[in-house]
Amino acid sequence: MTARVPYAGNPLDAFVERMTRDLARRVSRRSFLGNVGALLFTTGVPLLPVARGAAPTAARPEAAADPGDPQTCEYWRHCAIDGFLCACCGGSIQSCPPGTEASAITWVGTCHNPADGHDYIVSYNDCCGKSQCGRCLCNRNEGDKPLYMPFKSNDYNWCAGSKVGIAYHCSTARVVGVAK
Repeated sequence: MTARVPYAGNPLDAFVERMTRDLARRVSRRSFLGNVGALLFTTGVPLLPVARGAAPTAARPEAAADPGDPQTCEYWRHCAIDGFLCACCGGSIQSCPPGTEASAITWVGTCHNPADGHDYIVSYNDCCGKSQCGRCLCNRNEGDKPLYMPFKSNDYNWCAGSKVGIAYHCSTARVVGVAK
């Protein structure tokens, strides 16, 4: 073992060197790298891109003509939906029923509006906080992707991140823009 020579330079450098050497004596490389990796993962996950649904505004055009019945599975906006339709459960095509809350994270689909011939990006929000509605079950999987592509998969319980609990009630279908 070599003798430690006191550092003659900047006191801050000496402090950092002492702390680094103490850390190296107490913690293995593998443990240190594991902890740094866990820290990077937990701080990096919220930065990943996800589709977040919001109510349509002037910047988010609604379809010019909205043909069909929102209480049926054949309604054009329901091309990629999987769940109970909120329009049958006390809510509407765009809003959750009273006593429920829209999930913050959504899945998206691109649906064709037969009235104007345009394709629209539709955001599907699960409404959370009550038990399943049980009316108007609709499972259309046009464009559904595997679970490892969550923003285009309708097979998740999107209520897992909800403030009101993970109980799923129904799903909405909001138009968020025109597909190019």
